[in-house]
Amino acid sequence: MNVLIYKGYHGRFEYDPEADLFHGEVINLADVITFQGRSIDEMKQALADSVEDYLELCAEKGRAPEKPYSGRFNLRVTPELHQRIALKAAADGKSLNHWVAETLSQAVDSRQS
Repeated sequence: MNVLIYKGYHGRFEYDPEADLFHGEVINLADVITFQGRSIDEMKQALADSVEDYLELCAEKGRAPEKPYSGRFNLRVTPELHQRIALKAAADGKSLNHWVAETLSQAVDSRQS
């Protein structure tokens, strides 16, 4: 995944060979912020412009802009569960963080089906 960051907003983008254009969207928001360009420099500027437009629109409407998720959160578990998770991650050849993120993703995906 290709990602650019502006003011904490993460824009994921892809190249569309048919249009010969990069197109992207800011992720982790309910609001939709898109951007496009033909080069990485244009994409950086387009992301900045789109985020600034979004912030201005929110200010005009008198509402707080959504803040993107940081991708971090603290989770408290018992020491025993922490150990069991760490051992399972190691047995699977994964870092604790990767194993937990993958497991949470699978849990969310299975509930959405």
